[in-house]
Amino acid sequence: MRAVAFAVLFVLATACSAPDSAQTTGPTPPSEAPAAAEPLDTARAPAVTAQSDTLKVVRRRHLFSSPTTPDVFTLALRGSSLLGGEATLTITDGSGQVIFREVLSAADLEASLVYEMKQSTATATEREAFVRKRMDEFFADKNFRTPAISPQQAYQPGTLDRAAWDELRRQPKTIGFQYLVGKEDARRVVWSPLKKQVVQLPGFGG
Repeated sequence: MRAVAFAVLFVLATACSAPDSAQTTGPTPPSEAPAAAEPLDTARAPAVTAQSDTLKVVRRRHLFSSPTTPDVFTLALRGSSLLGGEATLTITDGSGQVIFREVLSAADLEASLVYEMKQSTATATEREAFVRKRMDEFFADKNFRTPAISPQQAYQPGTLDRAAWDELRRQPKTIGFQYLVGKEDARRVVWSPLKKQVVQLPGFGG
């Protein structure tokens, strides 16, 4: 009997001292799990869009690179202020291809104000009004000339090679576009059928 009792006590003691595997290898309780990091917000719209800084846009459809399909002439002023912006001049053909692009500063548009000022200085309001006026008149009829080169006009080296010049001079229906940059930089451009691109001619003051 003593042997049996001793054996029972030994078994009970062993069972009580065995490790609890459920406590040592089980999953961490949900309340103790580390918080997951928030995902990055990549779907939020940007604060500034391509159109948000557009201050003024003028457009004009006019024959230029094609004798039958008008091109679109666009002058878009963008920036934080009318007097500190940047104006992009583009000519887009009938197929939607941009065939000419030039960037002008607001100062380029404003500079010729000095010829109209009645006093030594101009207010910011007067300057802004002049920039708007320049843009509104940028594609006026007077700035499109036909032919782009008259038969009597002598060749002037430095802006266009002689072959392209002679070809343009032989075509009476070419259309030139002229515009003023700054106070005195009078520029002229025309579509060259020979080169298949817009080319610059001597300034319309020269």
